[in-house]
Amino acid sequence: MMKENDGHGYIYVVLVNYGDYCLDFLYELMDNPTVIAAGSDAGAHCGAICDAAMPTFMLSHWTRDRKAGPTLSVEKAVEKQSRATAARYGLNDRGTLARGMKADINIIDYEKINSSRPKMVADLPAGGKRLLQTATGYRMTIVSGVVTFENGIATGSLPGKLLRSAPNAFVPGSSLELTN
Repeated sequence: MMKENDGHGYIYVVLVNYGDYCLDFLYELMDNPTVIAAGSDAGAHCGAICDAAMPTFMLSHWTRDRKAGPTLSVEKAVEKQSRATAARYGLNDRGTLARGMKADINIIDYEKINSSRPKMVADLPAGGKRLLQTATGYRMTIVSGVVTFENGIATGSLPGKLLRSAPNAFVPGSSLELTN
């Protein structure tokens, strides 16, 4: 098994989120309107886990590919990853396509949305390693009207701004500060 994939095989050991050998309890969490479908350890364990695939997995598995158990609608999965998350963090000018709102858009080929197998890359300072997963099916990403990714390839345009948390950023209804 470890020799498969040109010697880049992995043994995947599930430590959490697979109770009773199924994902049903995760569905209950994602179906709950008070639960935000986002999370990261900000790279603290980037050599052991890769959270970057979560949005793609949510679209591919939970809305399209899951065979055993309930699924989410595409609309609910997109809303959980856009408007609901933006509102939770006080980013009230985004998360929906409407006049006057910041329109960050992913154009996807729904049938082709998928995550690659994780691979180890050594591109961190001092040769540090991290797990990397790429995704397919993303045709274009537009941020503030500027194309930032096309067919999964970065264009080099970076129209976004850095977000810094305000002192009360995790208090419901508070917001994050935009900095130039």
